[in-house]
Amino acid sequence: MTDTAIETEVFDLVVVGGGPAGYAAALYAGAAGLRVALVERDRLGGTCLHRGCIPAKELLETAAVWRTVVSAAEFGVNVEPPDLDFGVSQTRKQRIVDGLEAGVRGLLKRRKVAVFEGTGRLEPDRTVVVEANGPDGGDTETLRADHVLLAAGSVPITLPGFDRDPTLVMTSDEVLALDEVPGRVAVIGGGAIGCEFASMLCDLGAEVTVLEYAPQIVPGVDADISKALGRAFSKRGITVRTGCRVTGHTPTDGGGTTVNYTDAKSADEAPDAQIEVDAVVVSVGRRPFADHLGLDGTEVAVDDRGFVVADELCRTSMSGVYAVGDLINTPQLAHVGFAEAIVAVKDILGEDPAPVDYRNVPWAIYCHPEVAFAGLSEAAATDAGFDVVTSKHRYTGNSRAMIVNDTEGLVKVVAERNADGTAGRILGVHMMGPWVTEQLGQGYLAVNWEATVSEVAELIQPHPTLSELFGETMLSLTGRGLHG
Repeated sequence: MTDTAIETEVFDLVVVGGGPAGYAAALYAGAAGLRVALVERDRLGGTCLHRGCIPAKELLETAAVWRTVVSAAEFGVNVEPPDLDFGVSQTRKQRIVDGLEAGVRGLLKRRKVAVFEGTGRLEPDRTVVVEANGPDGGDTETLRADHVLLAAGSVPITLPGFDRDPTLVMTSDEVLALDEVPGRVAVIGGGAIGCEFASMLCDLGAEVTVLEYAPQIVPGVDADISKALGRAFSKRGITVRTGCRVTGHTPTDGGGTTVNYTDAKSADEAPDAQIEVDAVVVSVGRRPFADHLGLDGTEVAVDDRGFVVADELCRTSMSGVYAVGDLINTPQLAHVGFAEAIVAVKDILGEDPAPVDYRNVPWAIYCHPEVAFAGLSEAAATDAGFDVVTSKHRYTGNSRAMIVNDTEGLVKVVAERNADGTAGRILGVHMMGPWVTEQLGQGYLAVNWEATVSEVAELIQPHPTLSELFGETMLSLTGRGLHG
């Protein structure tokens, strides 16, 4: 093992972590003319690109193509019985990932960002020591900066008694590397990632059961959307159990395992229910990955859950050091990391940025049917003290949805009730249905610009489109809807 120290280099900003939040900070700072270094211990693009958002969506698109082929006869298109070559899909996934990684590297090069491949460790006086990658360790290099931004990301949370295995007990990392689809799968966790995996595996032929501790799947979305998604999953053969607590599993001699679960509120001595499966997917969230940052020897504060403590401008308790993305206790979404990176760099530049409004960030879930939302649910708005009025419309009668043969879903708008009883400011937009992840943009803008129902109802929606349903829901809140 070598341990050779190389001469210190000085930068305006050193970013530790090359995932979406980290590379966004580096690119934004580079565009502003700062001298930037980026340290990445694995591959540029981070979890999102290599073991998260991008590969998951590619496999979900494989599932969507499969659904299209299977139902082609309904359009008068007759095909031979389809056959799935999952290896081809995995190869395509990797080609997309590799291409995007090369794109990130090219962008960093054009912004003159110095990229260091190795593990970055924060030390006093905004110094980052980089240990180069290598099986037996490597040379160390010292980077000194006026500012340091930590963006080390997160890793999957595991459950006691559910040791990770390449094919039996999997997290998102292992699912995205599968060579074949298991026959029976238990997905522990019915949040965004769990629902995406459940949907994909079901489409590709697995018998799927979702076990969720909370009272509803996709916690955070409006209850009407969650219930509708549960019904849609049930129609597709996905079993959903909410309000349940997984207590353990027992591998069987012939392969597979028996998963035990009970009511989430029951006493420990309550009898367990059981389900026999070929594989388990543990999808119960992610924890911040600060393990290699060396924070114990610094002034950076960390809370009892492992999150780096940061203020609304992403400043940590150590002067000149910022933290963004999954490392801090904010929504673990790549686009939130982008936004935080921009806020942090603007603060470094002295541009007095507005903090991220976490209450209204957009959420996009790519299961089938898709789910997308921004702002408050009806229950959250009521709990926050708002007097609300709501409206919801279903895709069943939408012409474009009928044309594409995908009519499962609805749009729900939550608005503040004016003193005269009319609908005023838009507080939340919640959607489930075809391509709603691509339709949420106007709802997100409406919520964040504090637009009123009457203002948005005046906007023209193109016809025939899926987005007409958003406009129709707004019109109905004015009391003069066309189709409801």
